[in-house]
Amino acid sequence: MNLFPNKHITRLIKIGGLQKDELIDQLKQHSIALNQYAEQLLVDPHFTVSRTEKRLMAIELAVKDLGLPEGATIKRLFEKAVESGLTLCPLEVAPHFRLLYLDQPEMISTTKNKAPAGSITIASQPLKRDDTFPKGFYVRKIDGVLWLRGYVADEAHIWDGQDRFLFVQ
Repeated sequence: MNLFPNKHITRLIKIGGLQKDELIDQLKQHSIALNQYAEQLLVDPHFTVSRTEKRLMAIELAVKDLGLPEGATIKRLFEKAVESGLTLCPLEVAPHFRLLYLDQPEMISTTKNKAPAGSITIASQPLKRDDTFPKGFYVRKIDGVLWLRGYVADEAHIWDGQDRFLFVQ
């Protein structure tokens, strides 16, 4: 039985085996742009990388595919994902996913306080509970440039039913 009948994409993602500075160097070598929040997350001492290489099966799907067509808070979204047999990604998945997904299509979006069209948010636990500290990463392509971006959102923020997230299967 297919738990997610709508459009979803699965990807095998390799994480680990690199030091943090090596991972950041790879992002630079691939001309991956970082916003201030992504830089803040990457240099934070709580952002760690695994010394051991691991392979994870990830699934990208929309919030509505978790039975939340009207959207939900991040807490409710993560609860529904876990009920559906998914788990949150280690935060380290985000830069590895960005390096894997180099052919991301570009979509124009000018909405404020919403996930940009075409972006994929990496479902992960925040490093800190502080609402001014970045909660995690998302990937997108803007003006031909691939980005790994951090984002800030409080617990009351409602993610749209169309917003796309990456989880571990």
